[in-house]
Amino acid sequence: MSGHCCHGEAADDGHGHGHGHGHAEADTGAQDSLFGKVDVDKAWCLNEATAGSVKTIFKPWADRLDTTQLVQSDADEELIIHVPFTGMVKLKSLLVWGGAGPSAPSRLRIFANRDSLDFDSIGDAAPTQVVELASGLREPAEYPVRAAKFGSTRSLTLHVPENFGSEHTSVYFMAFRGEWTPPKEAPVVSVYELTPNAADHKAPDQTLSHHPIS
Repeated sequence: MSGHCCHGEAADDGHGHGHGHGHAEADTGAQDSLFGKVDVDKAWCLNEATAGSVKTIFKPWADRLDTTQLVQSDADEELIIHVPFTGMVKLKSLLVWGGAGPSAPSRLRIFANRDSLDFDSIGDAAPTQVVELASGLREPAEYPVRAAKFGSTRSLTLHVPENFGSEHTSVYFMAFRGEWTPPKEAPVVSVYELTPNAADHKAPDQTLSHHPIS
């Protein structure tokens, strides 16, 4: 399989901006693919033209060029996409594709573990990293992130502020690479530890001997 990727860490211009992309190896690195680790049912998008359509962009690699399933912006070109994971993630890179035309996103503002951002708050919020996206691509590009900033990631919130000149933004494919750790199970508390034992709490008249009065 062919594709595009950025080799190594994204360049940092001092404001958390990543730049550049290149050609990917023959596969996407199935060993560190996080496909199946996105909690798709809990993913959401603000300003999507069709409710729930964002859930269709987390496709298998074999379907990455499928343009029949996409999320498209509604009122303007902006999108906010929230991506929860099923465990803890050490994120290495993300792959995005919005087609070769002007409706493809041109920039991603990435926030780690910020679950409640919306259009009222996201503009003033400081992103964990900003990635400038390449234009005119006919397949997904891979963009490395600064791993130290995404070492304990439960969720990502991705803000698309603009595209390459279209009224609406389209995203056909999104994927992630990194290391996944299953969530820790809560400790099991036995019922008998929570329920008092009646034998240990006898009433006073049950513990005293009764002697007949002579």
